[in-house]
Amino acid sequence: MQITPGLEGSVEITVGDQHTAPSIGSGKVRVLATPVMINLIEAAALKAIEHLLDPGYQSLGTHLDVHHVAATPVGMKASATAVVAKVDGRTVYFKVEAKDEKDLIGYGTHERVVVNVAKFDARVQKKLGMN
Repeated sequence: MQITPGLEGSVEITVGDQHTAPSIGSGKVRVLATPVMINLIEAAALKAIEHLLDPGYQSLGTHLDVHHVAATPVGMKASATAVVAKVDGRTVYFKVEAKDEKDLIGYGTHERVVVNVAKFDARVQKKLGMN
């Protein structure tokens, strides 16, 4: 695995109605929903490392510790950045933050574990009683 501290990934969206709390069932105020911000954070982490993984491997999110500290209205751009802070075996630790055009809107940490997709899928199928 070629993942090293300092690697960074970023993603950006323009907040639309489909990204708001009422649209996804996480609240009543028409602003960027926390679960959507978290999705941006995970997408940024993927962008930082997925292209470095060997064929047949991917990373899976295992832990998030995120504060959502400011609202982002529809029509405003929101972005997330994930920076690799540490690598311990198959676990990758990220420092993450999200911003809109005016404010820091979220920050925290995120962990992902690198897995062999075929082995992981076999465990999932076994759980379903299919293997």
